[in-house]
Amino acid sequence: MTISDYQRIERAIGYLEANYHLQPSLADAARSVHLSEFHFQRLFRRWAGISPKRFLQFLTVEHAKRLLAESRPLLDAAYGVGLSGPGRLHDLFVALEAVTPGEYKARGESLSIRYGFADTPFGPALIASTDRGVCALAFLGDEGEAGALADLERRWPGAVLREDAAGAARLAARIFGDADGSEPLALHVAGTNFQVRVWEALLRLPAGHLTTYEDLAASIGRPGAARAVAGAVAANPVGYVIPCHRVIRKLGVLGGYRWGPSRKKAIVGWESARRFGDVEVGEEAELAVAVG
Repeated sequence: MTISDYQRIERAIGYLEANYHLQPSLADAARSVHLSEFHFQRLFRRWAGISPKRFLQFLTVEHAKRLLAESRPLLDAAYGVGLSGPGRLHDLFVALEAVTPGEYKARGESLSIRYGFADTPFGPALIASTDRGVCALAFLGDEGEAGALADLERRWPGAVLREDAAGAARLAARIFGDADGSEPLALHVAGTNFQVRVWEALLRLPAGHLTTYEDLAASIGRPGAARAVAGAVAANPVGYVIPCHRVIRKLGVLGGYRWGPSRKKAIVGWESARRFGDVEVGEEAELAVAVG
């Protein structure tokens, strides 16, 4: 899967989202990304493992509401200290270590951070790490590599940054590939106590499940703090691994995302495809599915 392949997938999702009320056909979606129907189907299956129609079924409000009802008890499940649950589909366990209050105040003073840009199933991303773990994963947006690097420097202004493309590629392969789960993926994050509690709660939610800001707030003992939780979710420094994409609005609408709503839909649908598989529903041409 090349960068241009993912960009086509993202544009197709955007096209279907904007035009679902017109009941676009499979051929319409293919034309929106300048591919034949055959090649579009093949590209989509190579990326998602399922047909475009089946993928879009995972992005409906009705499906999201079912996932919310099913996922709610999982936020309260007891997992090993510091580890995410075993439901992560590629057996990627995560150990989160927050900086100390003194380190947070120092803002990375004299810390060495290695960073690089790597391909992922959701487009290129900046991945950075310290000796204690991954400290950043940011998908590239309109501002490109320069914008992602500037954000890393803003988060860790006192750190010494060193480019390490090979290291970033190895981390990307582990995060998005089939990890063996032999040891946790270490994260080294800087955040307030409240933010870290929210991020830890997110790590308890397995892939293919969703939650709301309200349920996330309740799970950390702050039922009236949905707005503050939303702020902590938005401040997540390690995209995908700390799964802020799994937080949606309580009415089942997927909502916004720091790295773009189409990318959020792509990640949510991709995870659902790996959880539920492809129960064949035929290759119907109509793709009249609302992806809110």
